[in-house]
Amino acid sequence: MLEISNLACSRGDHRLFSELSFSLDFGQIMQVQGANGSGKTSLLRTLCGFIMPDEGDIIWRGENIRELDEEYYAEMMYLGHLNAIKDELSALENLQISAGLSGVELNEKEALAALRRMGLRGRELLPTKVLSQGQRRRVALARLLVSDAKLWVLDEPLTALDVGAVALIQELIEEHLKQQGMVIFTTHQPLQVAGVEMRTLSLS
Repeated sequence: MLEISNLACSRGDHRLFSELSFSLDFGQIMQVQGANGSGKTSLLRTLCGFIMPDEGDIIWRGENIRELDEEYYAEMMYLGHLNAIKDELSALENLQISAGLSGVELNEKEALAALRRMGLRGRELLPTKVLSQGQRRRVALARLLVSDAKLWVLDEPLTALDVGAVALIQELIEEHLKQQGMVIFTTHQPLQVAGVEMRTLSLS
């Protein structure tokens, strides 16, 4: 279980949020909502341990993530609104490198299968700089298919995706939740997951 207790975060002198508390159990999904500048991305990055909160605690499986360190990162997958891929590398190389950095052993056959499920058949060996924005986003999202992480933290995962790709991401999220994963995400586009109650957290 993920438990957030009295979390506070600032950007410069501006307090984004404070006294924020919630919990999320395995098999659950939560959408973080709020206007631009309300702190959605800052909250997600704080939950991932990339930003230190001003106050409060983030507890994973009963322990503070500051104490868990690498054990927590091994169970968490963060995808930001930027793709974080190298233009000069192919889709295959990008996926293999990102998997390696996450501690996942990924052979070429597994990487190719993930890229093809993401709709990138025939483009696996092309440098990503020649791909469309939607295809580049698919390369980034292919990380979800090869990750063992229980917690997915997704910042605008549907950016630049067409209708078919959005449906695929919804399918992947549904599969992840059925396997007792959990998801926290932001999006400006509708995202529906069949058979699951969508929890919401609103930042003002």
